[in-house]
Amino acid sequence: MKEQISPRPKTHVLVIMAALVIIVFGISQAQSVLVLLLVSVFLAVLGTPPVLWLERKKVPNAVAVLAVIAAMIAVLFVIGALVGASLASFSASLPQYQSRLEEQMLALKGLLASKGITITDKVLLDSINPAAVMSLTAGLLSGLSSTLSSIVLILLTVLFILLEVSGFPAKLRASPGDSEKFMPRFTTFVDNLQRYVVIKTVISMATGVLVAIWMAILGVEFPALWGFLALLLNYVPNIGVVIAAIPAALFTAIQIGPGRAALVVAGYLAINFIVGTAIEPKVVGKGVGLSTLVVFLSLILWGTLLGLIGAVLCIPITMTLKFLLEVNEETRWMGVWLGPPKA
Repeated sequence: MKEQISPRPKTHVLVIMAALVIIVFGISQAQSVLVLLLVSVFLAVLGTPPVLWLERKKVPNAVAVLAVIAAMIAVLFVIGALVGASLASFSASLPQYQSRLEEQMLALKGLLASKGITITDKVLLDSINPAAVMSLTAGLLSGLSSTLSSIVLILLTVLFILLEVSGFPAKLRASPGDSEKFMPRFTTFVDNLQRYVVIKTVISMATGVLVAIWMAILGVEFPALWGFLALLLNYVPNIGVVIAAIPAALFTAIQIGPGRAALVVAGYLAINFIVGTAIEPKVVGKGVGLSTLVVFLSLILWGTLLGLIGAVLCIPITMTLKFLLEVNEETRWMGVWLGPPKA
């Protein structure tokens, strides 16, 4: 009897790895297009629940979509007006604050010299250089502004996605394949993804508002900017609040002093504990179906490939990737590896 030859597992794994390398390279080359698409899909996911709710109230699909788009435009206009003005003032004032920071660094040099610790100006400014963090913050927000400069294209894409939402399940059922087996899994995935995005957005907005109020109470300049930065980076898992607190604390130390900067850090930690630790896990529930290691690695991967938007949307992107891997028999094992440890 002739023995059947099966493909070698090692060769199969190498083919998959080579395909992943090609895909990653393609993503890096198409970064600008993918960022616009991801922002559009993110806004569409946020807009889908109100559109479907309006349709259940017998509102025509086109009217419901236009109403949601109008609400999005109003919210984006208000946020853009507040944050845009703060960002312009912050960028204009940045050289002044950097000069003040250099003066404080040189004063620190004198203090260290009085304690018998000698350090040169170059070593001090190169090794302890908070100005780089402030410049990075300005560049970070400017990069986001350049992405949102295509807001008309983004909103048009959201408009067309929302117009297709109500008919999308029917198209899936009419597609070739075992739709009866696929649809329940797809519905569960969409519900989980939508739940995560909506709840995370509400929590991030609450975090941003609380941070802005706290910074205003402490007398720190540009509270709207720091609140928006906290809102945005709250999407970044695990380390988002730390990234948001560092430039805010440094700026406060330059503007007012280290004592007030300590209060800023305490406020960020308190807000993160109340909102992110005490409230968010109870509202989100059992989580996103990803292991802690995968969450951290996805932050690095998508942040490197797609910049700030990739870091902000790393969880939804990885949840989608996990679902696509699990629905295919040949790649299901990869989806299992992305999930949390089995009990």
